[in-house]
This record gives sequence, structure tokens and C-alpha cells, in this order.
Amino acid sequence: MRLDFEFKHNTLIVRLSGDMDLGIADSLRNSLEAALDQQSVINLIFNLAQVSFLDSSILGVLLGRYKRISKKGGKVCIVEPQPQVRRILEMSGLFLVMEEFPSEDVALKNIG
Repeated sequence: MRLDFEFKHNTLIVRLSGDMDLGIADSLRNSLEAALDQQSVINLIFNLAQVSFLDSSILGVLLGRYKRISKKGGKVCIVEPQPQVRRILEMSGLFLVMEEFPSEDVALKNIG
């Protein structure tokens, strides 16, 4: 797992890569919580362009951060998921609560 954080204004952009499964779920959750505690964040963007697989434990991590952000009135969105990852997100119903955008720039314009 590779994880990259970037703060832009009041938005945290999280770039993930590799296979995302139960083996890294706790580490990912802890890293995300630490980043969210570090700065005042209203919105959250998950860039999944480099993610080749994710399982239900990662869906739980994403949903948990959605709950935290939405309590503050913020938005969480997904950017550039690979087709196989997009299918999992679609089947899970995550797109009912998180919008999908084709790029980080488009996401930033639409959630800001």
C-alpha cells in the first residue's frame, strides 16, 4: 500500500495505490484519522486511480470517514477508480453517498 496526503484549502486529498484489503485496513484507518486530526478538513477526496483491488474492510474504512466528514457538513468523493474497483464500489452502494468524479480538479471544483 502506498498512501499520499495533500491538503488543499479545506480538503484532504488521499491518493491510494496497490491492493487494499484487510491486511492494511487498520493502518489505513489510523493514517486517515491522524491526517484528519492534523488539520481542519471539511471535504475528503479519495483518488483510487492506482488501486487495483479493494475489499469490504476497505469499504468500511471509507464509509467510516464519510460518516465523520458528513457530520461536519462536508462531502466525500471518489476520483478515477479503475473499472474493477468501480464495480465493487457500485455494487456496495457507496456511490449513493459519495460522488464520483473523473479527476481531482473536477472534484475540487464541485465540492468546494
